Amino acid sequence: MADFSNDTSLWATRALGASAGAAVSLIYLLPKSRREAASRFFTGLSCGIVFGGPSGIWIAERLDLVDRLSAVEVMLSGSAASSLCAWWGLGILQRIAGRYGARNR
Repeated sequence: MADFSNDTSLWATRALGASAGAAVSLIYLLPKSRREAASRFFTGLSCGIVFGGPSGIWIAERLDLVDRLSAVEVMLSGSAASSLCAWWGLGILQRIAGRYGARNR
């Protein structure tokens, strides 16, 4: 597959993809305050940086694009997807907790 060493360009690509995914998540669901916007952005950024490589590989393998994509493209798409999905997953969990937590009060 791809060699994900400590290459500076791959780390920059990972950060760029994570930032793009976090920005898209803010656009889809506008935050209520600056604090929420910052929280969502940094959550997406950190998840995109941490899980970008494995997510990119998984996406490329599932779509059978392993031999057609470069390491940079795999990293960029994985970071953006992880970042975008991070807030949506947390938002779903928050709504479930709010719904069932309110019943127990």
